[in-house]
Amino acid sequence: MTEYADFLPVAHQAVDLASRIMRSMQPGVLTAKGDRDMASEADFAIEEQVRAFLAEETPDIAFLGEENGSSGDTDGLMWALDPVDGTVNFIHGSPLCAVSLGLVNEKQSVLGVIELPFLGSRYSAAEGHGAESDGQRISVSGARDVSEAVVAIGDYAVGAGAEEKNEFRFALTHRLAARVQRIRMHGSAAIDLAWLAAGKVDAVVMLANKPWDTSAGVVIAREAGALTVDRDGAPHSLDARATVAANSHILPSILALIAGDNSSEYKPQTI
Repeated sequence: MTEYADFLPVAHQAVDLASRIMRSMQPGVLTAKGDRDMASEADFAIEEQVRAFLAEETPDIAFLGEENGSSGDTDGLMWALDPVDGTVNFIHGSPLCAVSLGLVNEKQSVLGVIELPFLGSRYSAAEGHGAESDGQRISVSGARDVSEAVVAIGDYAVGAGAEEKNEFRFALTHRLAARVQRIRMHGSAAIDLAWLAAGKVDAVVMLANKPWDTSAGVVIAREAGALTVDRDGAPHSLDARATVAANSHILPSILALIAGDNSSEYKPQTI
């Protein structure tokens, strides 16, 4: 059986490299990726150098990057990197951006390292070993009711099909606003999940699931005590349509709100 924690040192080294580049580079020339979506020069530079570093250090592990796709056999162990999670924030000078590096095996997140270079925070976990922030163990909050929950939600959709997707997102925001303590939109999936793990927010609702966005954060949140599921309550994997996470007390109510029920608790398939 693979001891995933054995890969933590190389993952930390890779994120060290990425963080140094992010702190030292300006966004530079922007490359359009679609309607109001873009990548910066830093995105490409970080991904290129981290890909090369991991190819040297772990040549038998495949690699998936947000900007330049995959290399190697992605059916087995695979690194998944978002070189700048929160690119729009980075471009605008906001510190709410992150490097997110996850390790995936058979579509399940098994290791993750997330660095917030401009906030000086790092979060990490390996399956079965708990979650840490800067060397200290972390755990999710003990919130017991959605009325006391701060819920981080993912960005609204842009690009093809955005109008239809956002109709549901707007309706969900309305339902959440009526029930939870506060809603937050940080613009970075990695930050949402890392802060869930550290108890800074109480739930995360992202109606999307890109492996470079979520693979690191999902295992960090899970090892900190969160339940991580799809929007219907099925166990989270790379094939999930959404990424929903919270402690066991409030997750059923969050799923009920996603399902459109403002009053009763939805009974998920599997938690």
